[in-house]
Amino acid sequence: MYLESRRTAQGVELHLTGPWRVTHLDAIAHELAGVELSGAGSVLIDASGISTLDLSASLKLRDFIRRATAAGATVGFAAEPPDQLRLIDAVAGEPAPAAEVDDSESLDFEEPVEALGRRVVGGWDDLRGDLNFIGRIAVTALGVLRAPRRLRPISVARHVYETGITAIPIVSLIAFLISVIIAYMSAQQLARFGADLFVVDLVTIGVLRELGVLLTAIIVAGRSGSAYAAELGSMQLNAEVDALRAIGADPFETLILPRILGLTIALPLLTVIADAVGLTGGGLLCKYLLDIPLPQYLIRMNEAIAPTTFWVGVVKAPVFGILIGLAGTYRGMQVRGSSRELGRLTTVAVVQAIFVVLLADALFAMLFMKLDI
Repeated sequence: MYLESRRTAQGVELHLTGPWRVTHLDAIAHELAGVELSGAGSVLIDASGISTLDLSASLKLRDFIRRATAAGATVGFAAEPPDQLRLIDAVAGEPAPAAEVDDSESLDFEEPVEALGRRVVGGWDDLRGDLNFIGRIAVTALGVLRAPRRLRPISVARHVYETGITAIPIVSLIAFLISVIIAYMSAQQLARFGADLFVVDLVTIGVLRELGVLLTAIIVAGRSGSAYAAELGSMQLNAEVDALRAIGADPFETLILPRILGLTIALPLLTVIADAVGLTGGGLLCKYLLDIPLPQYLIRMNEAIAPTTFWVGVVKAPVFGILIGLAGTYRGMQVRGSSRELGRLTTVAVVQAIFVVLLADALFAMLFMKLDI
């Protein structure tokens, strides 16, 4: 028995008793359905006898109250309504009725000027956020330079290991395969003119100047850029970044700067490895496809390399590392609210990291062309 119903001149009085739990939901629903509401002007509910009330049973009680209200009765409580009912009403309250709109005067799309304004304002806010983030990084880096004790070498070394050393297998494999593909394709075309030897020049200059560093940066952007965004985004969702601020630690100094420094150190080292593996792959294909002996390949490769060929590729690597680190950490620190936002911003971080790397490579190409390097 979970309720007692009594009919009065004013209406119906209900005295609720016992434990109202999900395990007794069927019996509670059956007894509430048996309450006769016809002709009742009011319903007075006394919930003081309930020993336990969970949310599932509260929903049943709320449904009964709505049924009584729909029958024209005024529902009230002998004392304060249970807190569970107030919680349900606050969370799942009835939405306000929508205002009627004349379909002939409404549009299902935003006005072009309004849409343009939203894009401009959103772009300006994004630009301010980007500049603010870069400024915070610059100020933190200057503070570390003034006080080297604030640098965290263990953290930097860990990120060099995770972004550099663990990436050597995949970077080496991609560099080897790409150099073999380039050598094979160029050999097919140059063989028509009897210029097989120039395959060595093409592979050497292409790998050292562009492909070695560019492919390495793209692989690292997809691998480490996404990892940075996911790690920092998870820390944001778990309030770990707020905990660091609460204990007086600067997240930019403890989380972001070591990651960017680690990537800036690791990417040039990966580039050198990719260059070496790429040249090795080109040499093996030249030997077995074009019958160019390895000593002749090395001699021709040395002749094709200008004094700046190697350094043109290596000098790009730290810049690419900084750009990838900024993209990954910035998007990771933007995560708020849900795991869906974490996934979205991780994807955005990878796309933006690859885009800025390609853009920076194009700017480097124009700069070196102007400098005749």
